[in-house]
Amino acid sequence: MTIMKSEFALALNQIATERGISVDDVIKSIEAAILAAYKKEYPDKFDDKIISKVTRDTGVTKIFKENKDITPPGFGRIAAQTAKQVILQKIREAEKKTVILHYRSQIGNVLKGRIIRYDGRNAYVDIGRTEALLPKEEQIRNERYQVNDTLVVYLKEIIEDKFGNTRIIISRSDPKLIEVLFKREVPEILNGTVQIKKVAREPGERAKIAVFSNQGGVDPVGACVGQKGIRVQTVTEELGGLEKIDIIQWNQDDKLFLIAALSPAKITNVELDTNTKKTKVFVDEEQAPLAIGSRGINVNLASRLTGYNIDIVQNPSKSASKPSEEESKEQKTEEKKSTPPTSS
Repeated sequence: MTIMKSEFALALNQIATERGISVDDVIKSIEAAILAAYKKEYPDKFDDKIISKVTRDTGVTKIFKENKDITPPGFGRIAAQTAKQVILQKIREAEKKTVILHYRSQIGNVLKGRIIRYDGRNAYVDIGRTEALLPKEEQIRNERYQVNDTLVVYLKEIIEDKFGNTRIIISRSDPKLIEVLFKREVPEILNGTVQIKKVAREPGERAKIAVFSNQGGVDPVGACVGQKGIRVQTVTEELGGLEKIDIIQWNQDDKLFLIAALSPAKITNVELDTNTKKTKVFVDEEQAPLAIGSRGINVNLASRLTGYNIDIVQNPSKSASKPSEEESKEQKTEEKKSTPPTSS
């Protein structure tokens, strides 16, 4: 089975270029295909000592056993169809490995993708060279997905399912998505002037991000918010526009950090137990709903951000702790009645 050198070289390089794989991979695919074709046509003659070789310069393919040429006459025509199918399969496998290798180096990055299929639970997203899986548990709960929607996603991991198929897993709910988006939007984070210490997130509802800078004159919160809030707004829009993001100044003083983490509530006092990581946070009655948040989201995020189990305690109301004017008069009258008369 001889191919003219120029034609063979042209076909070889074209396949390798189009599929994004090496010439060596293509040669190995051809050799494996020829060997498979021989095994199919001559099963009684086949054993493990038989190999196939392709001459790269000429494209000549031969079957050898212990260095002896045993290529059957006319074998090229007989094996052509079988070899073609196996070659295509091997090339697809090599191409897939190359693509997976490319995206393995992209783990931890943000990508833009387009939904190509949605089955009511999982979304399948075109991320460029292949498709990725957005599982139910990695979706933003209140988002609705439709075919051709474009999304910004976090490349979380590459796994093998129970059938041995490689899956690229992407996420819309991972806290690291916010972290990477801020790195992209805030130059001070990218160059290390501002550090992201921690992110806590309730996807689609609220997130808290703790930032810090050890360089004097740098406002880490202001850097992340941006002029007129443009930077934080850009990140919010990438997350669907509904997720509120609180940017908080990280502090090594746990008490001050807790007070900041529970914003926008105003805290009157904090009692810390650093050993058990438990704290009582005291707030006035009107501040308690802000500290706790809708369905406890604010206090839960603050707890995750600081690492403390937070117990919100309401201060006694002023009206309850301070007697009324009428009660004061009655109290004074009782005191006069109980005071014995002084002798003259």
